[in-house]
Amino acid sequence: MPTTIEVNKQSVEALLGSGREKPFVIPEYQRPYAWTDEQVETLFEDLWEFTTTSGGTEHKGSYFLGSVVAYENEDGEQEIIDGQQRITSLFLLLRAIYTKLVITPASERTAEANNFIGKIEPAIWRTNKLTGTVDYKNILLTSRVVNNEGNEILHSILETGKADGNAKDNYSKNYRHFQEMFDKHSTENPLMVYQFIYALLNQAILLPITADTQDTALTIFSTLNDRGLPLSDADIFKAKIYNQLEANDKKTFIERWKDLDEQATEANESIQQLFYYNMFYLRALEGDTKTTTPGLRKYYAANKFKRLFQTNLLDNLFVILDLWKVINRGEELEDEVWSSNIKIKQTLDTLTSYPNEFWKYPVVIYYISYREEVNFEAKFGLFLNKLLAELMTKYILAPTINAVKPDILKLNSAIVASSTPEFDFKELDASQLEVRIQNPNRNVVRMLLKTLAYEQQDTLLPDKWEIEHIFPQKWQTNYFPDVPDSIIKEKIEHIGNKLPFEKRLNIVAGNGYFGKKKKAYSASKITITNAMGTVNIQDWDMDSIMKRDIRISDEIIKILNRWNNEYLNIPVEVSEAEEPSEEDLARIEEFKKKGWI
Repeated sequence: MPTTIEVNKQSVEALLGSGREKPFVIPEYQRPYAWTDEQVETLFEDLWEFTTTSGGTEHKGSYFLGSVVAYENEDGEQEIIDGQQRITSLFLLLRAIYTKLVITPASERTAEANNFIGKIEPAIWRTNKLTGTVDYKNILLTSRVVNNEGNEILHSILETGKADGNAKDNYSKNYRHFQEMFDKHSTENPLMVYQFIYALLNQAILLPITADTQDTALTIFSTLNDRGLPLSDADIFKAKIYNQLEANDKKTFIERWKDLDEQATEANESIQQLFYYNMFYLRALEGDTKTTTPGLRKYYAANKFKRLFQTNLLDNLFVILDLWKVINRGEELEDEVWSSNIKIKQTLDTLTSYPNEFWKYPVVIYYISYREEVNFEAKFGLFLNKLLAELMTKYILAPTINAVKPDILKLNSAIVASSTPEFDFKELDASQLEVRIQNPNRNVVRMLLKTLAYEQQDTLLPDKWEIEHIFPQKWQTNYFPDVPDSIIKEKIEHIGNKLPFEKRLNIVAGNGYFGKKKKAYSASKITITNAMGTVNIQDWDMDSIMKRDIRISDEIIKILNRWNNEYLNIPVEVSEAEEPSEEDLARIEEFKKKGWI
């Protein structure tokens, strides 16, 4: 059956009035009403300015408010896919104006007031077609957003015209703000008020796009925005999943989705990002090692959204979120002892300083795959160290995304096959490693400093720390009168001249002499920085930097080698060893009978 789409430019009065036959519904899967004071003020003031310049009964201009994407559901309702924020705000604005107009007794109203009262009523409420009687309880807009207390508040405001003066919800705040703005302009320019209402009802234009199915509406929406509040891929996925569920499963799904959204926000993640991580997990399961990363929506839409409708999808997203609670917030997970392991947390923290996102995917995949194993904590720690060693080495030698991307995708697939996957990374010229560590790409400095720091302490670095230049970046020329500036500038950026340092202490230390800085260093809670405050030297020069360069490069290489060796020496478990053949089993039985084993 061919898809049907209707696009008809309509005035606010005509579009909202269409709700008498097909009421507007904000479905369960939509976000709560989120427009702020700033957005409603922009809407009102833009309309007022339009009225005073090119609108009203004396002009034929029009003001475009944007598009509305909807489809007619099985109950004959206009289910809004895009535009709910705008539509809701228009209902609140018209209700604010209506409340102002009807406050005057009928016998004292102007003909204009009575006219607009009669125009607004059928745009908000169902009215009797014969008598014109208004049913104030039968509102043409209904919000069904699950677990949103604002649904009842919106209904109450539109029915009564009253909002709690102390209420903090967006419906109440925006309604009161519309009232205040209308009162203000009515007082300052009373002759323009009715022209404004006329312009709002007749010259403010919307572009309703009505589809015959939800799928079509979502497809249309993919190219449209809701004035700064566009639906994400995740919102569209929510609609897709919700729509194919049985009626008794829908409420549970929405509640779980809301819980996931709230927890993700607290963990500084988003549902959108969780879907992205899950995509790489699914790609690993499918053996997909293509270096071209598919678009999120395109990936999940393949095969009629088969991947989206997997029964364990939400479970996996919650699992992925648990990992990021630990990484981003340092949380300790119930019944997961690894999450309190400080060495694992230190390695994860160091990985967060990797210059691109590719470290995240093997970590997520490993966690999903093996978190329930008895020896997960030990293996996870060794795996993370190995991953960090490989990534840090590669970036030091070849600081580009492409240097590691193909290797990571191969690793992802190897992980789902074994808890001790082979790191089949492309070999690079390691002979340059020492030199590159001493004068590293600036994007790898934080990783190097964290690696050094965590060798000497069992706590995480403070949240607010900076890269401290021991010899200051802004030096006085009399420090080294015989050394060319070019040499000094180059040596200043060497790893031997850098420390992790608390921001508050760094401000105090400033660009002073080393002897002065040592006092600030000794107040640091970062072990390697604190130790620098106790060294038995008073001057820090180019020779000091070069000597520390060598010490640090030796230490880093030693750490990397240790991590690699520890991973290589992980005992192979029986479960991962090659299964004996039938022939092997027969020989074993024979040997047992002969008493050989």
